[in-house]
Amino acid sequence: MLSALIDWSARNKFLVLLATLFVIIAGIYAVLRTPIDALPDLSDVQVIVYTEYPGQAPQVVEDQVTYPLTTAMLSVPKSKVVRGFSFFGASFVYIIFEDGTDIYWARSRVLEYLNFAAGRMPKGITPQIGPDATGVGWVYQYALLAKDKSLAELRSIQDWYLRYQLTKAHGVAEVASIGGFVQTYQVTVDPVKLRAYGIPLMKVAQVIRDSNRDVGGRVVEMAETEYMVRGKGYLRGKGDIEMLVVKSEKGTPVLIRDIARVELAPDERRGITELNGEGEVVSGIVMARYGQNALEVISNIKEKIVEVSAGLPAGVTIETVYDRSELIHRAIETLKRTLLEESIIVALVCFVFLLHARSALVAILMLPVGILIAFIAMRLLGMTSNLMSLGGIAIAIGAMIDAAIVMIENAHKHLERLPEKHSGSDRAEAMIAACKEVGPALFFSLLIITVSFLPVFSLEGQEGRLFSPLAYTKTFAMAGAALLSITLVPVLMMLFIRGKIMSEAKNPVNRFLIWVYRPIIAGVMRWKKLTILLAVVAMAVSIYPASRLGSEFMPTLNEGTLFYMPTSLPGMSITKAAELLQTQNKIIKSFPEVASVYGKAGRANTATDPAPTEMFETVINLKPESEWRPGMTTDKLIAELDKALQFPGVANSWTMPIKARIDMLSTGIRTPIGLKVFGKDLGEMETLAREIEAVVKTVPGTTSAFAERITGGFYLDITPDREQLARYGLAVGDLQDVIGTALGGEMVTTTVEGRERFGVGVRYPRELRADPQQIAREVLIPTMDGAMVPLGQVAKVEIVKGAPGIRTENALLSAYIFVDIRDRDIGGYVADAKQAVAEKVKFPPGYYVAWSGQFEYMERAIEKMKVVIPVTLLIIFLLLYLNFRRLIETFIVMLSVPFALVGGVWLMWLLDYNLSVAVAVGFIALAGVAAETGVVMLIYLDHAWQEEKEKSALAGRLPGAEDLYAAVMEGAVERVRPKMMTVVAIMAGLLPIMWGTGTGSEVMSRIAAPMVGGMISSTVLTLAVIPAIYALVKQWRLKRGIEH
Repeated sequence: MLSALIDWSARNKFLVLLATLFVIIAGIYAVLRTPIDALPDLSDVQVIVYTEYPGQAPQVVEDQVTYPLTTAMLSVPKSKVVRGFSFFGASFVYIIFEDGTDIYWARSRVLEYLNFAAGRMPKGITPQIGPDATGVGWVYQYALLAKDKSLAELRSIQDWYLRYQLTKAHGVAEVASIGGFVQTYQVTVDPVKLRAYGIPLMKVAQVIRDSNRDVGGRVVEMAETEYMVRGKGYLRGKGDIEMLVVKSEKGTPVLIRDIARVELAPDERRGITELNGEGEVVSGIVMARYGQNALEVISNIKEKIVEVSAGLPAGVTIETVYDRSELIHRAIETLKRTLLEESIIVALVCFVFLLHARSALVAILMLPVGILIAFIAMRLLGMTSNLMSLGGIAIAIGAMIDAAIVMIENAHKHLERLPEKHSGSDRAEAMIAACKEVGPALFFSLLIITVSFLPVFSLEGQEGRLFSPLAYTKTFAMAGAALLSITLVPVLMMLFIRGKIMSEAKNPVNRFLIWVYRPIIAGVMRWKKLTILLAVVAMAVSIYPASRLGSEFMPTLNEGTLFYMPTSLPGMSITKAAELLQTQNKIIKSFPEVASVYGKAGRANTATDPAPTEMFETVINLKPESEWRPGMTTDKLIAELDKALQFPGVANSWTMPIKARIDMLSTGIRTPIGLKVFGKDLGEMETLAREIEAVVKTVPGTTSAFAERITGGFYLDITPDREQLARYGLAVGDLQDVIGTALGGEMVTTTVEGRERFGVGVRYPRELRADPQQIAREVLIPTMDGAMVPLGQVAKVEIVKGAPGIRTENALLSAYIFVDIRDRDIGGYVADAKQAVAEKVKFPPGYYVAWSGQFEYMERAIEKMKVVIPVTLLIIFLLLYLNFRRLIETFIVMLSVPFALVGGVWLMWLLDYNLSVAVAVGFIALAGVAAETGVVMLIYLDHAWQEEKEKSALAGRLPGAEDLYAAVMEGAVERVRPKMMTVVAIMAGLLPIMWGTGTGSEVMSRIAAPMVGGMISSTVLTLAVIPAIYALVKQWRLKRGIEH
């Protein structure tokens, strides 16, 4: 069938070229239309339920909001894990779904279950669903700067003007504000005056609440005109609030201003941002919607910023502090350059080996068409052009033109054999015959390369999302090449291979190769068994480097932006956090490699940011590497920064922005390794966590270990004395209402001022709530008969320690221990640390520990590979058998696979690379390519042996050992050129990837290295060991009389 297809293509040149033209047009369209990103979106499908419970302590939030919500969410279909976070005043519940779940389906399921849980919420508290952004949706962050505006004014501009305008940009899920001050009206009451007038505090709140509304009174008709009636009662500022009447006695009103002070003051805040160590700023975080193209979203936002900047007050500017589009452009530039370098190198290889420019053109023209086929497939599947999907094409380039090279080379051989005076049709027939001779086997060998990559599709979770685009594009590129090799290549050969062709005997490259290779094969044929033995020894010796290779989940992708995430002890006030953040940023900015530093402490006003105040996140934008000090690398810079930023009570951790977001989302752990302690009592869990922290610190390779202080928060507890309350006829609720308002400053209403809205709060003066004694003495509770009782008489006021924030996983309490390591591989480290913890820490019943972080994925990937790699080898075996239809040949080719691994392992060891999923992908790709080179060798040996057998049949004798020897010499030595061409083309295509230094090269070079090393060893095997095994097998068959 394949031969017939080659024949048909060669005879219908116009149709094939027309089809190619269509493919090229469709391909160019696809290239222009495919969205661009740096990496595939690696985050899990997640839905966030966010509930604000202002002023409430974490324990209250956990008991009343988070726990009822998490338990309701546990049974949501397709949910993998439910994480709960209870912080001061806010609850977050993250529901993480299985791979491949549609996000909008997931959101509607969560809403369904939320309806059921909402009834169990405290009065006035409504859980809401977070934005439909992806976990890595923070694509752009900006700061608002102005010389002559206060932080409060800037925050008002951000909240009421900028934020809404930018949210309208296409593809934006949410714009969150952080930093600066939110303005509110504070009504600070004087308790002495309240007592004198006999006014309870709740009355003040009630009056303000009731005096702030506009009403409509339908319409009045006068003189044939309709007038709409409205009763205006909105509070429009400080003056209006001061004039409200609280009580009137004998015609004398008591106004708010008589008993309280009204002022516009900043609300309490849970997050701050700082720029370059120069002071606080107001900023915004832009989140891209799920499935949107990040680059497009960023350019839409930038256009929108330019558009709305015109409406900003004079002197207010917007400065970008984090912009992912730079990373995307850098990554794509690197790959474009690599693809171009590869194509040029591969073209040169063709030319040097063939020394015939037109023939080289056949391979060179086929290559872009094959790449365009891959792009068409990408477009149809809705994939983006990113590091991984383009990387798949880059890896395939060398192997894609293999078939073309061998076919061209074979055509040259056939044309040489034509008589001097041959016609054009003879020439065409010779070329078609040449194509038919090797075409079907080459089609199969390209199919083997394609199929060998199937295990990569079976990867799941984060590694699956990372590598499946690479697997898809490599598969499409190879499938495209296989198709082109039996359709377009014969047509191009008919068109281009004209004129004088240098005979193989005269070609200097070929003569050199034969001169080197003939003595080697002669030696191999003399000592066949010794050759095979040496090869086996080489494999055995490779066990040494293989055992020395470390393991990691993924090599770190250098995003060109550093992310500094120090963790400090809980209970830090926001003022102290701001001061520490500024000091850190000032130090970081003093490094010459740093372009700008943007620090954030606490959380932004969004459901996607569950960060306590003591968690800092600092984005460090670096200058281009050309402006760095000589000899400086990213690792050295991190080490220097780390040394400069040693503060007492602060644990440093360094990562990259996208990576940090993904790690925190998928496992909740933001360091490469983490431990989760599960149990039922926070105090006991903290003790265990601290013990584990101490043990882990002693394991070699640990740079920092930090157990979260889950009971390190400070509380002021007010416990009601029920007997005393009964004596005064008070309910516990009366007491709680006063605590909530007097100390908590409950928001009683919101003023409407044009487009802006400000809250109004009522509370006691600061000096009366400064310490426990004063609170007990000065805060007054009104009794039934109008008397006022000090709080201390009916309740106990004391300072205690408790949880600063509560985390749960699947409704179990959890404590995290973050571990950062350097100069060690993850796999080996975890094995040592596990042993140390098992020996030294005793767990009480009901408590256990789970290892997490990147380590979790590594375990999963290894389990998967154990099943999938054997299956792949079986598929390769099946395809080889379908090609040769003989078991012996199939086994000979399969032998080339383990030998290919030898070179890969040695090269990995020399380059000091760790085993990781990227390396595994490299080895999987290598298996297919190695099998293909074996196939090419066997094709030639079989052809030569067939010819020898035909010769001896003509001579009327049975073939003997000397015929076999001649056949092996002919098949191996005379045909060394096509074999070396395929190997050199594949290697040359991979070298630019291996030596690349741009963005993303860390992952790509890990894939290319095992392939390059493996190609070297498999070439040695193909050229020396396969002929030896072949000769031995055939010799044995000749003796038995099976072969004739």
